[in-house]
Amino acid sequence: MSDAAEPGTGTPAADPATHLTTHPTAQPTSSPTPTPGPAPTEASDADGRALAPVVALLATTVAVTSSLTGLLLTAGALAGRVAGPWTSPSPVGPGLVGAAMLGTAPGLLALARARRWEEARTLVFPLVTVLVGLFAVAVLNAGQLQAAEGGPLFLALFSLGWVAVLGLLALAAVLCLARQYTRPATPLRGPVVPPPAWSRPLLAVLGSSWLGTGAGLLFLPGFWAEFVPWEVNRTDAQSLGVWALALGIGVLGTLAEDDLRRVRPALISVPGVALAAGAVLAVRAGDVDWTSGGAVSLAVLLLGLLTSGLTGHRLAARAGRTPPARAGRTPPARAGGAPPARS
Repeated sequence: MSDAAEPGTGTPAADPATHLTTHPTAQPTSSPTPTPGPAPTEASDADGRALAPVVALLATTVAVTSSLTGLLLTAGALAGRVAGPWTSPSPVGPGLVGAAMLGTAPGLLALARARRWEEARTLVFPLVTVLVGLFAVAVLNAGQLQAAEGGPLFLALFSLGWVAVLGLLALAAVLCLARQYTRPATPLRGPVVPPPAWSRPLLAVLGSSWLGTGAGLLFLPGFWAEFVPWEVNRTDAQSLGVWALALGIGVLGTLAEDDLRRVRPALISVPGVALAAGAVLAVRAGDVDWTSGGAVSLAVLLLGLLTSGLTGHRLAARAGRTPPARAGRTPPARAGGAPPARS
């Protein structure tokens, strides 16, 4: 019984159950095993905004349309013919517009596989600029369309389809952009793979040069068209200005993003544009005044696009191959500095 006195004492004996409850046996303690955290070079899917499905669908649609249209414009320029939706004194202008379309198509297809808005916006903003800008140029210069000038039947129908498709895609791009910003956002973490410090001034100069050239050709075509090293009309100058403006926005957006992993679609498009445009200029070299300052400037700007795109893509790929440090690899120190027990 619990009230029975212990022999030789006047105190009651303790209940064994109570004794075990009030004086538990001490259990050996162990240090908690650290939980592996996210690698410092990997961005979390919870950062920023989720990419709206309509944006990915828009990118895929524009990629397919640009590939077909760009192939027609580029092939016509390489053959020495004006195969664009507007009349032009030289095949070089429409050919460069087509080359830009072909060059951006792979990046748009890569954009459709992105999961976060921050991975896509450096290409989406230039995309919206191109669609809205080219549609505005086509409407404002409707008198130079093949249908208005009485061109061949195929090109006349092509010009009408050009305006209609551009209008639909421009409207869809604006609506998709508005839809994207209705999605909730979380704060972004620090840059994962920032561009090297030495590259930032060069990117700023490159982006500003494209931006300034594009703005001049688009808004003051009568003045800036004189610096183009081949024959152009108003529609040529403004169409090229839209693309130059978009390239400037893309390069400066890459600089502002400060993370090469978040701009991979743009890094795919930039060298593609440079290579396609270089091919057109090389084949139609006889139509270009290579002794002019405009031709030299254009060659330098295209070389800058090619170099920056390939360098950025290589740096991002190299960072992706670097194995992150594995958390919990070093065992925790034992209390009191006791050596580990040997079996």
